[in-house]
Amino acid sequence: MLTKILVCFFAGLGAGLGTGFAGMSAAAVISPMLITFLNVEAYEAVGIALASDVLASAISAYTYGKNKNLDVKNGIIMMANVLLFTLVGSWVSSMVPNSTMGGFSVGMTTLLGIKFIVKPVMTTKESMEQKSQNKKAVQSVICGMIIGFICGFIGAGGGMMMLLILTSVLGYELKTAVGTSVFIMAFTAFTGAASHFVIGGMPDPLILVLCVLSTLFWARIAARFANKASAITLNRATGVVLLILGIAMMLVKFL
Repeated sequence: MLTKILVCFFAGLGAGLGTGFAGMSAAAVISPMLITFLNVEAYEAVGIALASDVLASAISAYTYGKNKNLDVKNGIIMMANVLLFTLVGSWVSSMVPNSTMGGFSVGMTTLLGIKFIVKPVMTTKESMEQKSQNKKAVQSVICGMIIGFICGFIGAGGGMMMLLILTSVLGYELKTAVGTSVFIMAFTAFTGAASHFVIGGMPDPLILVLCVLSTLFWARIAARFANKASAITLNRATGVVLLILGIAMMLVKFL
């Protein structure tokens, strides 16, 4: 019992900080920890992680939205394409050998952490607003298709892909990028969790509740801090969190 509580607490801590600071999917942290330390079956672990992601992403999105750091209009456009092309990517993946892509999410998390520390995103809202709405909408469609296909094809990396593309391709400032990312993730995680529970049945209720509450708690703290921090502080904090999570997942995955 104590082991369950501790594993779920630390899994939720890592997932919550990753979600609140960087819009990272809780599945990237919770799944490997539940599988490694509690011997939870992989499908059940992913379902628990996605369920934990729903409320954590929702409360983070609310916090970012409250501070005017959320692009709902383009977020909805991107979300629709992410969901659709996740299905397409999953279908293509079922026909192509893909064993070499397993470490994508871990590597992406680590490299993105280093990127935010070494080369922070200093885009301002003023420069964001210089783009026309039509251009943003078209870019959101294309980027949503790319993110969705990659997520479906390799089964991971959605939150990281969104953060990278929102900041590097669409030119979002970091807070708006994270806010929009968690907004999208709340819906995609709900869809994924519901399908997992329908197909695989309900998971261990104690592990589910502990992971959901721990992730929600830490995501709320991280999101509140992130919205009050300066751009450079947020970049560094995001980079450090991602780097630590990436290294921790590498140790869990390969040791």
